[in-house]
Amino acid sequence: MFLSNQKINWTKVVVAGVVTVCLVLAGIFGFDKWLFNILRACDCSFLRFFGTIFNAKAWLCVSFIAVCIFYIRKMIVSKSKFSLRGIYDKIKGSYAFWIFCSVCVALATCGVLKVLLGRARPIFYEALNMTGFYPFARDWAFHSMPSGHTVASFAGLVMIGLIAPRAKWFTWTLATVIGVSRVCVGAHWPSDVILGAFIGMVCADAVMAFFARRVNK
Repeated sequence: MFLSNQKINWTKVVVAGVVTVCLVLAGIFGFDKWLFNILRACDCSFLRFFGTIFNAKAWLCVSFIAVCIFYIRKMIVSKSKFSLRGIYDKIKGSYAFWIFCSVCVALATCGVLKVLLGRARPIFYEALNMTGFYPFARDWAFHSMPSGHTVASFAGLVMIGLIAPRAKWFTWTLATVIGVSRVCVGAHWPSDVILGAFIGMVCADAVMAFFARRVNK
């Protein structure tokens, strides 16, 4: 979305960032509650299972295992000895490694924002009609913004779409469905998902730009 000739188009990033901030603010001060109430009616066991499959830990574990398999296969084919210094050179061209890095960078950014913003999860709204922000809160219940599932899924699936452009329509659709499902199950506000989607997209494009230049050298 933000790539042009394997380089980040920062003008697009800034414009999209401004639009995202406006949508997030509009959600916080406007549409979050009524849209949340509408989507909550769609809650079902399938969406909860869906969220379990595409959670942050699953993205990290699966992509890490794929990287390990790629590295071991490369070691066997090249018949080279194990070397800590040589690991990066062997895996930097692996698509699995790109996905892993994309998810890691996105989740690191997400983790910092969750603590800084300290937004109360919708459970407080449903149980006590309470909403708000509590910066630097350590409790999970105040880590609603941004949505971790959405961040990880957009980072991973957008990267897959960049690697395999023909599958982009599917990966983007799946990422969007995952994000919406987080609202349906009552785990996040709509604006949490919007911010998470933006972070995931930017991180995927940034990681792609970083590795594409180095692999092609």
